[in-house]
Amino acid sequence: MVETGLARTADAEALAGAEPTDVFGFRGKERRAMTFFPGRQRTDTALSDQTVPVPYRGGGFRITSNKWAGFVVFALLIAFVEIGIRQGWIGRLTLPLPSEVLDVFRQLWVTGALWDHLLPSLSRFAVGGALGALAGIGIGTLVGLFGMVRAGLVPVVSALFPVPKIALLPLFVIWFGIGEGSKYALIALGTFTPMVVATYGAVDNVDRTLIRMGQSFGLSWWSIVRKIVLPGAMPGILSGLRIGLAIAIILLVAAEMLGATYGIGAYILEAGSLYDLERLFAGVVILSVLGVLTSSAIGWIERRVLRWRT
Repeated sequence: MVETGLARTADAEALAGAEPTDVFGFRGKERRAMTFFPGRQRTDTALSDQTVPVPYRGGGFRITSNKWAGFVVFALLIAFVEIGIRQGWIGRLTLPLPSEVLDVFRQLWVTGALWDHLLPSLSRFAVGGALGALAGIGIGTLVGLFGMVRAGLVPVVSALFPVPKIALLPLFVIWFGIGEGSKYALIALGTFTPMVVATYGAVDNVDRTLIRMGQSFGLSWWSIVRKIVLPGAMPGILSGLRIGLAIAIILLVAAEMLGATYGIGAYILEAGSLYDLERLFAGVVILSVLGVLTSSAIGWIERRVLRWRT
């Protein structure tokens, strides 16, 4: 019955001049154009000559870096300030000439005063920052892994974190004296609290599915921590390290302004008391360079440690 109906329809279409359809309702040209391939379908023969390749889009939000962009921006800013001061757009009491600041750097280099101030600051920054970062990462990891430690230490860290660390400098001077001990303690405490918070949050945010998968494969507790928890928490830990070391630089200057003869903070304090803008901005530039180098070092560590993200 169906075949008889199809035959009648085909005969009627042939008499009308139309190309007959098949059992699926496609005409001859449409039937020839339908070509099936594994995983895709092409419905027009003209598309075979106009195929456009689809670019690979599996890289995620991959950031492309341009190492010269930062230098160009700095150069443009310095040129703008130099021209603005010489043309009278910017007052000399507001900003010094960058060329004069560069001359101050030349004098510091020739006289050797640069290293007299820089080396003590670097040693204080390295010792205090390292002590605070290592202690913060260790305590933060314990807080993230053990419930009893979390219950006992989270209130203490929450109470210490919002306290301005500069306000504790006189107390540290009483406890550790006016020498290096108070400076180390202030920098270490300023680095410690953000590192604890960042590490605890990073460990706590590790995907629980990965941990359960490791347990399903029979991994020991230490293997899960070493192979799953710590690698998964490393991006958050390194982000916290950026913040902690930036705070360490701020507290370094504050600590050196009290009872220090040499150091970048002491140099800036002396220049400010003499209203010497060129020397003051030279000290600020040194701190900025220290911050850029610290951030670059952490970025280098990220590229080596976090290769699994790419």
